[in-house]
Amino acid sequence: MLAAQFMALLDVFIVNVAAPTIRADLAASGAGLQLVVAGYTVSYAVLLITGARLGDRFGQRRMMLVGLAFFTAASLACGLAQNTGQLIGFRLAQGAGAAVMIPQVLSLIQRNFTGHARVRALGAYSAVLAVGAAAGQVVGGVLVAADLFGSGWRPVFLVNVPIGLALLAVGARVLPRDARAQTARGLDLPGLLLLAAAVSLFTVPLVLGQEQDWPLWSWLSLASSAVFLAAFAAYESRLAARGGAPLIAPRVLRIPGIGAAVVRILLVMAVNAGFLFVVTLHFQAGLGHSALRTGLTFAPTALVFGAVGLTWTRWPQRLQRSLVPAGFTITALAGAAVGLLLRDGSFGGPWLYVAFAAVGLGLALGYSPSLTRALGGVRKEDAADASGLLATVTQLGQLVGVAVFGSLFLAHLTDAGAASARQGSADALLVACLALAVTALLGVVSGPVRARH
Repeated sequence: MLAAQFMALLDVFIVNVAAPTIRADLAASGAGLQLVVAGYTVSYAVLLITGARLGDRFGQRRMMLVGLAFFTAASLACGLAQNTGQLIGFRLAQGAGAAVMIPQVLSLIQRNFTGHARVRALGAYSAVLAVGAAAGQVVGGVLVAADLFGSGWRPVFLVNVPIGLALLAVGARVLPRDARAQTARGLDLPGLLLLAAAVSLFTVPLVLGQEQDWPLWSWLSLASSAVFLAAFAAYESRLAARGGAPLIAPRVLRIPGIGAAVVRILLVMAVNAGFLFVVTLHFQAGLGHSALRTGLTFAPTALVFGAVGLTWTRWPQRLQRSLVPAGFTITALAGAAVGLLLRDGSFGGPWLYVAFAAVGLGLALGYSPSLTRALGGVRKEDAADASGLLATVTQLGQLVGVAVFGSLFLAHLTDAGAASARQGSADALLVACLALAVTALLGVVSGPVRARH
């Protein structure tokens, strides 16, 4: 399950590195290239709740394998695409496959692990989220630089095919069988359409707005998403009051800790994605580093995040209640430190790696305990609702982080009157890192996450 999760997460980031090669090979326009990169993310985010509900209705094992097969086939099609239009369409299909596959991971963990085993499984899940983000840029850089058999960018998609086929063979043998009688809850099509419209209207301007200098349509789309979200909430409330089967059961939102966990996961993912994005831009465009060197620089962040996610439950009991606020505080301090260390246009020296490791430590403490404790109160029959909700929040947090902090970085990069591009980039990065630090501090005051045992 985690290997599939890692593969799907990798595809969010791996294509960024290959984008220039894709543009040259397929003669893609700027808008076409944006859709190649963003199409996967958009369909992935829009369909996550739907994927969770399909798993609840037809079985998590079955939908995990169906989504994995669809994702693998779409990856093959992407690798063989002959023009930009084909590649965009197959990227949308790839995102749809991931949206069917990924919500089943949390649901299967919820349904098949209990007690300390569940905590360990969720820790490993958290570690994969962190490592996948950094690894995507490293793997993408390696594959594009290798130019295997003169194939250029195509291996960034084709690498999924043998992995996907192997996971299908193993998954068919080891994934637990679905119960014979799955839930009779319907798919709530009106609710699905309202939510899909709200998420689409929110995500599309976030992934395309910056490149187009935030035109009027992007602001209208964001405003419309709020209208559709309100309509979705009102419809779901009426449906639940009539005894129907809403897309997300209202009782899930009332589980102790879920509300605070949603806020904190959104903040962690926004800060993580924003940090990776702006530092990557600075390293590659400002300092002239290669994609591979840039990706490897994030290794301390990913490794510490993963290690903490796997071990935090074994830390002294007296520390447990303060882990989450301490994590956000460490993230704020470390994020500001990165900006200060790089403010003069240099690489930052050995202390930069310490700051990167501290970012990983803080983000892990903000994320892993929040997720684990909140899910401790979720009943098995509500696993799909909680999984779809938290997976969607994770994806939306990443989109918000890239859009907000990326826009801030690029705006100050344009306005900076520095004599050199290197110093101008460093000045813009300092502003973005300070904004990241302030955002992280919001996690400190977002309310306690109550542990459930």
